[in-house]
Amino acid sequence: MSEAIKQAKKCLYIDEVPVGAVVVKDGKIIGRGHNLRETLKDATAHAEIIAIKEACKTLGGWRLIDCEVYVTLEPCVMCAGALVNSRIKRLVFGAYDKRFGACGTLYNIACDERLNHRIEVIGGVLEKECAALLSDFFKKKRGL
Repeated sequence: MSEAIKQAKKCLYIDEVPVGAVVVKDGKIIGRGHNLRETLKDATAHAEIIAIKEACKTLGGWRLIDCEVYVTLEPCVMCAGALVNSRIKRLVFGAYDKRFGACGTLYNIACDERLNHRIEVIGGVLEKECAALLSDFFKKKRGL
């Protein structure tokens, strides 16, 4: 999770919402990402999507079997779907997302038995640190 937090902190220098993600296989990071929606003017440029794309490129295929994703914020619907579609084994996230969380809070796409793949989900890892990154960012944005 500390590596995902490092990715999230990169966002603070480029005025992006501080969310970071890493994909790990056999104890090695094979994909990294942080939010780039504003920078790239791309609604899909979430940390998880960027990390998944890099991991797929590293492995030379779209199936991320036996991989884990560490992300500082509970994934949204789009990212949860991408995690399921890429066959991620385990998701570990920091802060819960009461507005958009799709891995247990609002929806539970990662564990939906109607889908052909389910992901082990562990939430709340370094939750306070991950949540503080976000709340501090938005306080600063709002001038509080």
